[in-house]
Amino acid sequence: MTSRLLRTVAAPLLLLGPWCTGCTSDEAPAAGPTTSSPASAAVPSDAADLEALLLDAVPSGLPLVPDDELAPPAGAKTIDDVARYGQDAQQQRQVLRDYGYQRGWERFWRADTALTSVFLDQFRDAEGAGSYAEDLARNDAEYYGGLTDSAPDDLPAGCATMARDEPAPDQGFAGPAAFAWCASGVFTVSVAAVAATPADAWTELVAVTVAQLDRLPPS
Repeated sequence: MTSRLLRTVAAPLLLLGPWCTGCTSDEAPAAGPTTSSPASAAVPSDAADLEALLLDAVPSGLPLVPDDELAPPAGAKTIDDVARYGQDAQQQRQVLRDYGYQRGWERFWRADTALTSVFLDQFRDAEGAGSYAEDLARNDAEYYGGLTDSAPDDLPAGCATMARDEPAPDQGFAGPAAFAWCASGVFTVSVAAVAATPADAWTELVAVTVAQLDRLPPS
């Protein structure tokens, strides 16, 4: 699989190493994310329902990047869309079916070198979501050369995190970066934050991840 978390604007997607193929089954004023769950929060049955659960702002106040300014575009994702991130789309499609992948949604915020991304994916059951989150965290950590924390103090159970304090332009981030991968019921939440300092990246990561998890239906 390729990582979807970091992407350049109006340029090809940065491909980040193969997925697990053996698996089965300048700062703006703080805007603050939408943290309360939608009044009618329920397990989505289509892409529109899933989008309604996604954050529409981030604490750093970064501006939202229009979906079509990214390549491939952000926004709603089907199993076929996600499979095409890999080098062998047919194989990746089968892997995603084994996880029970149903649908996803991507959203990016960016200004200069600062970047925040949120990916919300839905699965058939909690087991598939949990396996996907674990494998995705392991895959990304291997590519970036970082070490994951499987029990971070700042996030609830079911989350893993990783921090990279030095910029790595060849890997898609021009400043310190922090990453989180969480499973919550039938959902996974994947977040990346690139900022001016490691502390800023971590603060943004934690705030965005918690706010996104809070919007999901109870597991």
